[in-house]
Order: sequence, then structure tokens, then C-alpha cells
Amino acid sequence: MFSRLTGAIVRAILVVLLVAMPSLLLPFASSDTTQTVTLVAIFAAAFTLFEYGSTYPSLVEFRDAPPFNRIRYLALFTTVLLLTLIARGAVDPTKMTMLLSAIGTLIGQSIDFPYSPVRLVVLMMPSDTDAALVGQIRTAAGLSYLISLISLAVFLICLRLGGWPNRGSTFNVWVNLPTFDPTAGSDVVERLNRDGRVNIILGFLLPFIIPTFMKLAADLFDPITLGNSQTMIWTMTAWAFLPASLFMRGIAMGRVAQMISDKRRQTYAAAKRDGALVPA
Repeated sequence: MFSRLTGAIVRAILVVLLVAMPSLLLPFASSDTTQTVTLVAIFAAAFTLFEYGSTYPSLVEFRDAPPFNRIRYLALFTTVLLLTLIARGAVDPTKMTMLLSAIGTLIGQSIDFPYSPVRLVVLMMPSDTDAALVGQIRTAAGLSYLISLISLAVFLICLRLGGWPNRGSTFNVWVNLPTFDPTAGSDVVERLNRDGRVNIILGFLLPFIIPTFMKLAADLFDPITLGNSQTMIWTMTAWAFLPASLFMRGIAMGRVAQMISDKRRQTYAAAKRDGALVPA
């Protein structure tokens, strides 16, 4: 119980650090923004503390199947940190921020080819947008998208080489997939495979759909002002992180379905060998 509570407290602190990072590092955060960030950080910390401190799960998936959530957190933390440092370098340049800006610009220009997700992000900006802002958004989009691809590659390596999630211990579907009811509907393996495919398809399409939707919505509503550094940071982070997270979830659910199928075959083979199954 003590170790679980300690781990929950550490995770809550890390979540607060993530949420508050742009406000702490950017020199021009307003008082209203600071108050909003403080409220969000408190809510996120309380949710994390209750989720990981309790014995029974509620929403967080793969809670006891590391390093799934650790990879996602590190990807999110790295994206927010790098985009924040680049935004800070626009008003308070240092050698480190200038280096990060140069690397991010190179990455953004490399990924900005026709029909790429980064190109769609650039095209969603109004035609009268300042060229410097467009370049900053291209840099943020390219860097965040690359980090999401790297996190996905790291998870695939853990899946193939590390044997995730079965590392000598049992895998509890209810604890690690609290929003998935294995007793409802058709066969659990079919449902896991189906939900996994849906998540993978959404993860592939969202980087293309989100900029298009924002472009269409701008004709009806006031467009999101990406000129604000914090808005740009969180928008680009969500645009890259959510599809990668869905991709990882879909792959993970497919892996769980495979584990259940393998367990069923082993059980059937053992029962047949022991004579428990008698032909009709």
C-alpha cells in the first residue's frame, strides 16, 4: 500500500511539472493564464493520485503494464519541453534555444512535403499569417510529429524484443483495460482485434483530419490563435500525441488479443493431452 501511494505521489508531481512547464519557462505568461494552468495542474494531479493510489482502476489503461504509459509520458514531456524552449528562444534566445530552433526548423522543412500532415498544418493557417509565425508552426509541427513517431517505434521495440506485456507475470485484462468489458458482446478476442483496428485507423487518419477540420471550422467560428505561444505548444502537442497514443493503444489491444488466443490454444492442447476432451 505504501509503495503504491508513493508511486502515485511521484506520478502526480510529474504531471504537475508537465502541465506547468510552459508557464514556468515562458517569460510572458499572463496572470489569467497562470491561474488557469494552476487549476488544471491541481485537477490533473488529483486525478493521477486517486487513479494510481487506488487498488481498483477507473480510466487509465495499462496501469500495470509498463512501460506503455511511461513511453507516452516521456513523449509528451519531451514534446512540451522542446516546443517551450523554442518558443522561449524567440524572445530570449540562448545558444541552446538557437540550436533547438535550427534542428526543429530542419526537421519541419524535411517533413513538410506535399500531402504530409505537417503541410496540412501549415495550410490551415490563414493566408495573411506572418511568415515568421508560419515558420514557427512548421517547426513545432515537424518536431512534435517526429517525437510521436519515435515514441511509437520505441513501443514497437518493447513489444517485439521485450515481450511486452507478459514478462513472467499474469496480465489482468480488467485492471489494464478498465473501460473494456470482456463479458459483454461477442467473443473477447474478436472485440479486442476490432477495437485495436479502429484505434490504429484513427491514429493514422487524425493527423490529416484535425488540420482539415480546424480549417473548415475557422470559416464558421473564430479560428484558434496559434500566435499565442502556450496555445501553439499545446495544440501541436495534442495534434501529434493523440494519434500516436491511439496507434499504441490499438497495437497493445491486438497484442492482448493474441495473448488470450495463445492461452486458449495452450489450455485446449493441455486438456486434449490429459484426456479431458472426449470426442462426441
